[in-house]
Amino acid sequence: MFKKITLSLLFVAFLSSCTPDDNERTNNPYLTNISFILNLNLNLPEYNSLNFPGNSYVTYNYGINGVVVYNVNSSQYTAFELSDPNHALSACSTLSVSGIIATCNCNDGNSYNILTGEITEGSGQYSLKPYRVRKSGNVLEVYN
Repeated sequence: MFKKITLSLLFVAFLSSCTPDDNERTNNPYLTNISFILNLNLNLPEYNSLNFPGNSYVTYNYGINGVVVYNVNSSQYTAFELSDPNHALSACSTLSVSGIIATCNCNDGNSYNILTGEITEGSGQYSLKPYRVRKSGNVLEVYN
């Protein structure tokens, strides 16, 4: 009987801790939601590095300030916005990518992991803005 009551209380606590929507986590006041579709044909030399795990591709022609796509394991890819999510857009807020770290060019010292989107140095409450990635044959579709 004691186990049933304890399990019931834990279950209720678990359900009440969940929020019905993720707006508190994903509503970043600094980054707007824009729609785009970026198709990357992995047969083309420009995107060939994305055929191999651990490589990334950066473009500054899509997204707000750019998009980085990272090959995790040839079947899983991540894509993130290249704008620092923890301050207003400015001339220096475009992130530069080196390895798996994206670094803000402002003087705030913010750096982010392009594999997870989490902040690795600096301060702020927001992680990188993620974009969706779908692979169909040899084409990656990155979109928002």
